[in-house]
Amino acid sequence: MKTLFVCTASFGILFCNAQQIVVDRSNSLQVPENKATSKTEGTKASLKALIIPVGLITYGFIALGKNELKQLDKSTKATITTNHFGYKTTVDNYLQFAPAISVYALNVCGVKGKNNFRDRTMLYALSTIISTGFVKPLKYVTKSARPDGSCNNSFPSGHTTTAFASAEFLRQEYKDVSPWYCIAGYAVAATAGSLRVYNNKHWVSDVVAGAGFGILSTKIAYWIYPSIKKKLFKNKPMNALMMPYHQNGTTGVAFVYNFRK
Repeated sequence: MKTLFVCTASFGILFCNAQQIVVDRSNSLQVPENKATSKTEGTKASLKALIIPVGLITYGFIALGKNELKQLDKSTKATITTNHFGYKTTVDNYLQFAPAISVYALNVCGVKGKNNFRDRTMLYALSTIISTGFVKPLKYVTKSARPDGSCNNSFPSGHTTTAFASAEFLRQEYKDVSPWYCIAGYAVAATAGSLRVYNNKHWVSDVVAGAGFGILSTKIAYWIYPSIKKKLFKNKPMNALMMPYHQNGTTGVAFVYNFRK
């Protein structure tokens, strides 16, 4: 397990650096003096940012066939079964949500992210809807058997999709504050994905594809939300109040919104 955590931490660092390189190169192409040119280059920048998730998804689809990638799935399963026979954990059920929860926790602690409560909540909800739209139909269509033989809905990994959608959500909100938030988020997501393999619930390719779908879903959400926001909240300034409540022995805080005409 020590190897697992070292690898996932390294993955977080490498992945965030890779994404930052793509963004930096894309930004260097923009020419703000010409609005038409800037818009075109901005679109190119968005498309370049999709290279990594699309590559991960492509890997997953290729591995569905009878090829070397499928053999890698089987050999990895055999190795884990031999070295960690009977290993089970439920930590992955919770880790998948950790990066998204961190966005709200950081805001509560006074570390402000990119968007306010309403916008980041809408963005995360939109990302969840998009990722569900990817994952659920594919599970039904591909009918890929799980490594433990329990059912035929292995591809792609839903837990991993959620984890990486959350990690990208954290990156988008805090990439301008500190790269360490990004690294931590992606390390947690990679750990969640790795544990799905260790739990014998998914093949490596299921997890790789799930990571791609998760990242892609959040990127699309941030791409299209400005247009949705313009239509939903046009000329509707918002007031938000935090109202403490106590019900059935549970204490918490409710957000009450008032949209002024």
